[in-house]
Amino acid sequence: MTFRVDPHVKILDERVVERAKARGLDALVYAPHFTHLSDVEARAERFSDDELLVVPAREVFTGSWRDRKHVLAVAPSDPIPDFVTLEGAMAELDRQDCATLVPHPEFATVSFGAAELAAYGDQLDGIEVYNPKHRTGHNERARALAGDTGLPPFASSYAHLTPTVGEVWTAFEEPFETADGLAAALRAGEPRRVFHRPGRRHRLRCHAEFAHLSWENTWEKFERVVLKGQEATHPRNPAYEGRFDDVAVY
Repeated sequence: MTFRVDPHVKILDERVVERAKARGLDALVYAPHFTHLSDVEARAERFSDDELLVVPAREVFTGSWRDRKHVLAVAPSDPIPDFVTLEGAMAELDRQDCATLVPHPEFATVSFGAAELAAYGDQLDGIEVYNPKHRTGHNERARALAGDTGLPPFASSYAHLTPTVGEVWTAFEEPFETADGLAAALRAGEPRRVFHRPGRRHRLRCHAEFAHLSWENTWEKFERVVLKGQEATHPRNPAYEGRFDDVAVY
């Protein structure tokens, strides 16, 4: 038996949980965009049970719209905002007791590349080598980067759409009962293997997820979510008490 984890999903509700269980998953890592850690943790706890562990996480949106990099923090101990410099985000994640992963390397304009991997390699605990939004060349390049850096691989559904849940998973040799247990295993580089479902239906799921990028990466969405108010993950939100003002980019 292995412990099957989907290390990055964007959605979480009854249908997602039902599908994850039906597909034989043991854990989901839930990291929605632009959502305060306290809300992520509360929702993860609500949907966790004896059959499925839901782990809270934050995919931190660093930098500005024109120079943005995503980094995935699994089970962070404290809230961290979006729209801070990459240096500021990495310094904060280094302070916290969480696992720091590289999602979708060199993908679109939102990812770590070779330069960032070299600069922060000693702080990173894993690199994604497969997700349905990738094209074949992206997956090949991600595997090459994993080989070059020696970072442990992981694969996720990166699901923004419910039917994608359970299409991809990372299998560990030992089970984990808590979010901190999974984070500790990621930090320790525990043995794992990556899998995805084969066949035409899986390819269709991949195409649907890729098409979803047309909304995810529009300026209109960014402007609506980020620039018109004090969102929960805006670095100048009063909840952060000015701690990130010196590294905020907006």
